[in-house]
Amino acid sequence: MTPPADRRAHTPEEQKTQQSLSACTKDGVASQVMGSIIDNYVIPFGLLLGATNQQVGWLVAIPNLLGAFTQAWAVTAVNHLGSRLRVLTRGVLVQAIFLVPIGCLPFLAIPHKIAALIAAVSVYKMMGGITGPPWGSLVSEYLPAHRRGDYFGWRSRILGVTSLVTLVFWGAFLYAWKKWVSAESGFLIMFLAGAAARFVSFYFISRMLDLPIHKTQESEFTLWMFLRRFRESNFVKFVFYVAGITFMTNLAGPYFSVHMLRNLNFDYLSFMAITLASTITSLIAFPVWGRHADEVGNARILKTTGIFICILPALWVFFRQLVPLLFVESFSGVMWGGFNLCAVNYIYDAVSPNKRMRCLGYFNLINGLAIFAGASIGGWLSVWLPPVFGFSILTLFLVSTAGRLFVHLLLSGTFQEVRAGVKHISSRQLFFSVVGIHPMIGNNSDTTVIIPDVRFSTKNR
Repeated sequence: MTPPADRRAHTPEEQKTQQSLSACTKDGVASQVMGSIIDNYVIPFGLLLGATNQQVGWLVAIPNLLGAFTQAWAVTAVNHLGSRLRVLTRGVLVQAIFLVPIGCLPFLAIPHKIAALIAAVSVYKMMGGITGPPWGSLVSEYLPAHRRGDYFGWRSRILGVTSLVTLVFWGAFLYAWKKWVSAESGFLIMFLAGAAARFVSFYFISRMLDLPIHKTQESEFTLWMFLRRFRESNFVKFVFYVAGITFMTNLAGPYFSVHMLRNLNFDYLSFMAITLASTITSLIAFPVWGRHADEVGNARILKTTGIFICILPALWVFFRQLVPLLFVESFSGVMWGGFNLCAVNYIYDAVSPNKRMRCLGYFNLINGLAIFAGASIGGWLSVWLPPVFGFSILTLFLVSTAGRLFVHLLLSGTFQEVRAGVKHISSRQLFFSVVGIHPMIGNNSDTTVIIPDVRFSTKNR
C-alpha cells in the first residue's frame, strides 16, 4: 500500500518519510473501521440499553464537550512530552483500551449503564481530541505543500471505501445477528472489533517518523486572544458561523437515529441503508465540490450549501417511508459533503502552518461546545415541545430548521474568501453548475480533494 507521492525515495530521509506515509495510510484504514463503528452505532447501542431521549442527548453532548476541551490542551500535551508522536501513541492506546468495556455493558450487572456508556465514550472522545491536532500537524510536514493534495486525496479515497464497507458490513451483521442470536452479543462483537482495529492503528502510528517541533512567538496565543479578534479577523468570523450551524444542527442531530429506530420502527438494515445513502453521495460529491472550490473559492460553496443545509430537518417532518427518506439523505450527503470539505479547506487557506495546530484546537473546542450545547438543549426540548404529526421530535426538527436559517442569514455574510483570483458567481449559478444544468467548469479527473477529518456533529442531517 504505497502512497503515490515520492514513490522513488533516494535518500535515507526520503525513505523514512515514505515509510511513514505508508504507515499513516494503514493507520487510517484501521482508524476508519473504529470510527465508523462509534460514529454510526453508539446511539443505537444506547437505545438498546434503554436510553431516553434526554440521555441520548447527554451521550452526544458530554463526550463532545470533554473532547473539545482536550483539543485546546493538545499543544500543552505536545510541549510537555516534547513529541507529537508520543502524544499520538499514548492517546490511541487509551482509546483502544476503553472501547473494550463498552460492548460488555449489556452483560454487566451494574446500575446506571447509560452513565457508564457516557463515561467510556467520553474517554474515547477526549483521547481523540488530544491526538487530532498533533496528527494533522505532523503528517502535513511529511510532504511539501504541492504534494499534499495528491497524497491526501489518494488516502481519503481509500478511507472512504473503508467507511462504506464497515458501515454496510456491521449494519447487515447486526440485522442478521439480532435474528439468529441477540442484538446484545452482536454489539459486543462489533465493539471488540473496533478496539482491535484501534490496536492495529496504534502499531502503525508507532512506526511513523517523529519530527522536531518548531515554535515561534507568533504561534503562541491564548483562546481569549483568539476570540477578541472577532471584529477584525475573517477567520474568527468563519469559526463563529460554523459553530452556529453546528449548534443548530445538533439540536436535532442525535435524534434522527431515535426517530428512525423508536418512532418509525426501522430495523438495523433500514437504518444502515439511510446512513449509507448520505455517505455514498457525500463521497461522490467531494470531487465535484473540490473542482468548483478551485474556481469560486471555499467561502462561496460554504454559503451556498449552507442555504440547503437549513431546510434538511424540515424534510423529515413530511416523509416517514424508507424510499423517500433515502432520497432526502442522498441530497443531504451532497450538501453536507460540500460544506464539510470547504470548511476544512478554508481553515488550511486562512491559517499559516505555524499557527495551524493551535487554531485547529480552538476551532474544534468552539465547535465541541456548540455540539454540547445543541445536543443538551435538544434533549430537553424533545421532551417538552408539543408534538407535530404525533411526535415532539418532529417539532424539534422544525426548530433546528428555523435556527439554521437564523444563523445563516445573520453570519454567512461576515466572512469572505481568502484566496485571490477566484471567480465571483451567485449561489444560484453555482448550484446549476454543480448539478450539471449549466456547467461552468469541465470534468477534470485529475483533481484530488481532502476528505475532512474535522467533524461538526455526530451525524449531519
